[in-house]
Amino acid sequence: MRQEELRGADRRRPCVGEELAPLEIAVTRTLIVAGAVASRDYQDVHHDAELAREKGSPDIFMNILTTNGLVGRFVTDRFGPSAVLRKVAIRLGAPNYPGDLMVLTGKVVAVSGAQEAPGPTDVTGAAGAAVFEVEVVGTNGLGRHVSGRVTVALPAAGPAAEAVA
Repeated sequence: MRQEELRGADRRRPCVGEELAPLEIAVTRTLIVAGAVASRDYQDVHHDAELAREKGSPDIFMNILTTNGLVGRFVTDRFGPSAVLRKVAIRLGAPNYPGDLMVLTGKVVAVSGAQEAPGPTDVTGAAGAAVFEVEVVGTNGLGRHVSGRVTVALPAAGPAAEAVA
């Protein structure tokens, strides 16, 4: 696909029922520790395997803020650089341990606003933003690690939106 066609495909807005391409994330010690440090979560269960075992866990495990960031990345990767996360509401299940593979999947469950018609405004105040609700699930070898719903907005189509994309 030529670059111009790819950019055009990136601007196509998903519709209700559309499934997002899965994202596989290797859960490494580095990812777990870096995510905890980046989010200033210094709980020992996120960086010290011996202390995690003393507290009943088989190993260190990913914190919720890292999972939250990965869920946000999953959605914005699909919706493109002009996407604005409005809300990320997740619930954790099975822990993510080092050596696991987390697979994120999602489905568009609602769309409001329109590309070119007046409606909801995006964060810059531009009329016509489209707002999408995406159900997200992340699984690993133990089962469901995360589930939730993400609200994402895309600015109205036009020169301003294209300049961002």
